[in-house]
Amino acid sequence: MIVTKRVYEAPDPQDGYRVLVDRLWPRGVKKAALKCDEWCKTIAPSAELRKAFHAEAIDFAAFREAYRRELEASPEAARRLAALVRKQRLTLLYSARDTTQNHAQVLADFLRELA
Repeated sequence: MIVTKRVYEAPDPQDGYRVLVDRLWPRGVKKAALKCDEWCKTIAPSAELRKAFHAEAIDFAAFREAYRRELEASPEAARRLAALVRKQRLTLLYSARDTTQNHAQVLADFLRELA
């Protein structure tokens, strides 16, 4: 099972393996305070794609397609996380304000297809 959660939400024992999937460290969160098993920067969208989406130069549909192409071009980290899903629950941590249209949701869908 794959779930997504904002880094600002309290950890839960049921979270399983917790992975921060942002390229940048979340604002206002001390590294020692964030309960995560791994910070996987390489699986986050490229800086150019992230900036285009946040500047509203592209909409979410275009962002989703471009991010999926990036994931397909470098699938190593995604394959590794998908393998974890077969063994335990995986919680993808992100800092975006929007809980429905963000890269963690796209990544979760991508990983579900691989698992």
